[in-house]
Amino acid sequence: MANIKSAIKNIRVAERNRQQNNSYKSAIKTLSKKYYQSLKKFPAHDSVELQSQLSRVYSKIDKAVAKNVLPKNTAARKKSTLLRSYKKVVKSL
Repeated sequence: MANIKSAIKNIRVAERNRQQNNSYKSAIKTLSKKYYQSLKKFPAHDSVELQSQLSRVYSKIDKAVAKNVLPKNTAARKKSTLLRSYKKVVKSL
């Protein structure tokens, strides 16, 4: 355990940031899972709904990059994978 005030504060700040980062990552995973589930049921869901879900996931990923939760290239890879799966499903019909 740290004895210096600034070290104690740094521990508190690091823990707070860790929890916020986990919250962002969890939200991205949750939105992605919902998006993939609705992709599986594509004919039942219209493409407008899928695009709105995709934009919500994109928005959350971009916010995570802006807050340095995710690296830029990781976010680009996630977005690319999401869009590739969307195009694959839409193209199949």
